[in-house]
Amino acid sequence: MGIRKIVTIGDDTLRKVCRKQEKFDLRLAVLLRDMADTMYKAEGVGLAAPQVGILRRVAVVDVTEDHTGLVEMVNPEIVEREGTQTGREGCLSVPGRQGVVTRPMKVRVRFQDRKGNWMEMETEGFEARAVCHELDHLDGRMYIDVMDRELTKEEIEGHIPEDDAQ
Repeated sequence: MGIRKIVTIGDDTLRKVCRKQEKFDLRLAVLLRDMADTMYKAEGVGLAAPQVGILRRVAVVDVTEDHTGLVEMVNPEIVEREGTQTGREGCLSVPGRQGVVTRPMKVRVRFQDRKGNWMEMETEGFEARAVCHELDHLDGRMYIDVMDRELTKEEIEGHIPEDDAQ
């Protein structure tokens, strides 16, 4: 179990465009495992490689409560978007803050697995939101760049109208 340090806002790594992952080797497997372990320990639902200081196009997402839905994405790209959803988002790299963000309701994402095989996945709702959020990180974008508005401390702790749409 390898827990990595999560890079936080203010670190230039979060603002850089990541390079394509070329090698599908033990190093990549270790990175993917460490990223999943780090995400779970931090109680997040997604983590992108730049959030642990690695400028590669690699991300993990798991929106399940029992940690059974891990998706490992290498060189991912969204190939279709459909609809919209608006809701709250936070980020492990932006601790203590949340915002309201509009994202696609459904996405189809094409990516490689840890062995280099190409795959496609269609997802919607909260998982689609998480996938979009993590893929933004790979291009140096963060939710604070695209949010509709930032939540106050009281809103973070309580209910906001956008929660009803979820």
